[in-house]
Amino acid sequence: MPGENLKNEMIAKRIKEKGILTKLLEQGIKILIIKDCKKIRNLKIDIISTSSQIIKGEIKKIYISAEDINYKDLFFDELQLEAVNLKINFKLINKELHFTDNPIINFKILLSQSSLRTVLLSDKWNWIGNKISNEILNLEKLIDIKIKDGKLLIKASKKNLSINQVKQINIKTERGKIYLENKGYNKIVQIPIENKIYIKNVKIENNLINIFASSSISF
Repeated sequence: MPGENLKNEMIAKRIKEKGILTKLLEQGIKILIIKDCKKIRNLKIDIISTSSQIIKGEIKKIYISAEDINYKDLFFDELQLEAVNLKINFKLINKELHFTDNPIINFKILLSQSSLRTVLLSDKWNWIGNKISNEILNLEKLIDIKIKDGKLLIKASKKNLSINQVKQINIKTERGKIYLENKGYNKIVQIPIENKIYIKNVKIENNLINIFASSSISF
């Protein structure tokens, strides 16, 4: 496609024209991200800024994308992140980087059924799955979770009993938070997330949960 070829040529030209400071900064950010993740694939970082801007402690724009991510035992299938007009303190000698103004980043996360199930049934995070089961199903233990036809199917049970139920659950956002809703029981539960994260929208497409959000960052 001519349009796509032109776009790729422009990206290739911009990468070729990048100065040494931009490339060093990209590498420094890449090291920081890899250090915090147990697993990450296809990590790409694109900084749009001149060397003089970087020397002044300014980044015009940064774009980051990655796949197959394990961050603190939270699994994400894809991540796209973008931020503009950043203020930084970048020490060239040791490649040490700090953001000086707690910038706001916008990001998109994709979660598959496999990733969601792995997180909510894990030893570290199963308390969230059990909280969901208890508050919207009146059951104590999450057994399984699936994505089907734009909804979540949750299977839960009572401890030490052979009783289990499968219910269809809606997912929605309100005032920057994510909620799961059981309309049949008229029950709703808020998914715990860090206060600095603001959820703009969440939807299920092609059996993937799409989360659109913003957050401040500091490191």
